[in-house]
Amino acid sequence: MKERTRRIWMTIVGVLVCGFSVGMFNFSMLGLDPFQVFAHGIFMALPEGTLGFGTVYAVVNLLMLIVIFITDKSKIGLGTVINIFLLGYVAEYSSLLFERLIPEPSLAVRFIFLVLGIVIMCFASALYFTADMGVSTYDAVSLIISEKRKWKFQFCRVSSDLLCTIIGFAFGATVGVGTVVTAFFMGPLIAFFNRTVAEPLRYGRGNNA
Repeated sequence: MKERTRRIWMTIVGVLVCGFSVGMFNFSMLGLDPFQVFAHGIFMALPEGTLGFGTVYAVVNLLMLIVIFITDKSKIGLGTVINIFLLGYVAEYSSLLFERLIPEPSLAVRFIFLVLGIVIMCFASALYFTADMGVSTYDAVSLIISEKRKWKFQFCRVSSDLLCTIIGFAFGATVGVGTVVTAFFMGPLIAFFNRTVAEPLRYGRGNNA
């Protein structure tokens, strides 16, 4: 029961902090992660003022959730629900907060926000994935294709990242150094935080089983 409580809190904190880090990505204006590029592309394709980004993000995820529910219900859990209904809004409002606090950021400040955003996102992702209480709809797509088709997960993930980036860019979303950096460094950083923080937190100190 104690471990389950830790897993619940790891999921909640992990997903919400991920949203906060996306806000940092947005503020840096140096490129988003592939799925955020896709979501922002859809958002920018709509007439101005139609829907906020948080609502667009939720709608896109809900549509993907329907497909996932049909193909593999086991990928759906608490983390999926929080990701759909809260992450987009946390990203939207944290981005607005940074813009108010620092209305005209220099390139150096934006770069610092990008680097911090990547590190924080990897830390939060490690908490969220290690908790093992459902994955985001975007992560589920690659996992399901990999399992159903017997293809390597890395190939499926790279392909989905590339497709999302192309679609988002076509609709006007920002693609930049942040998009490239996340593709190369998120994996190793998440693994590092898994080993040093998330797994000890889930299983308790001195127990890495």
